[in-house]
Amino acid sequence: MNILECIAHRPWPLPRGPWIMTQTWHSLLFAHWPVPYDMMRQAVPRQLELDTYDGMAWLGVVAFRLSGIRMRATPEVPLVSHFSEINVRTYVHAEGKPGVFFLSLDADNPLAIAIARPWFRLNYFNSQIDFHADAKEISFSSRRTQSHAPQAEFHATYRPSSGPYTALAGSLEHWLTERYCYYSINSKGHLYRCEVHHPQWRLQSARAEIAENTMGLAHGIVLPKSRPLLHYAHHMKALIWPVRRLKDRIPNAARQTAGMPKARSSY
Repeated sequence: MNILECIAHRPWPLPRGPWIMTQTWHSLLFAHWPVPYDMMRQAVPRQLELDTYDGMAWLGVVAFRLSGIRMRATPEVPLVSHFSEINVRTYVHAEGKPGVFFLSLDADNPLAIAIARPWFRLNYFNSQIDFHADAKEISFSSRRTQSHAPQAEFHATYRPSSGPYTALAGSLEHWLTERYCYYSINSKGHLYRCEVHHPQWRLQSARAEIAENTMGLAHGIVLPKSRPLLHYAHHMKALIWPVRRLKDRIPNAARQTAGMPKARSSY
């Protein structure tokens, strides 16, 4: 399938210019928790407005395996073409485009991290990750090893518990997963956007036994005791465009110090 022809589901047209990287994601666990707006606001740079669903911000922990990583018109480089990763993310918007903000990304490939940090302006940390998948379930265990970084661990087993489906537009699971850009901030406070493209997610309901999870706590976010919303995806191939700097601005929402903003429930 030519994924560049699969565009009907996108909330805006494909980016101009050529994509620069492709990668495939495997055996993904999406674990999401609702988080009070004020708590999440403290963890997200003021240049970004928080996106909320029914008045709540959401924190996601996404564990998966990557493969097939390569730049456009180049072959895969074995040392950086596959590794395991876990990221902590929330949902934001800027200039009318909803996207993802990664609070952190942990991976077990120091060389890939060294490349991704400056090229894609992402907050990567070195971690020791054990990933094992068999016919019954996936075992994922991550422990951050980066010097002078907040401790963060995640240990879980997970598996799909339903057949594949596409999320309905307007639903929470659609709002959480159908995102086609991410935002990042550099040390000088400049705001960047990176556009991505892939087919619509084929999600499955999931079950997970999470033995340890301090990924959010590393950012000062205390997760509720309720069970997370869980989804699984078997695989996804994605295309990535160059990171672009946006105009410097501080949105009005970032100046709020109290109260709950008006809820957003769709794009």
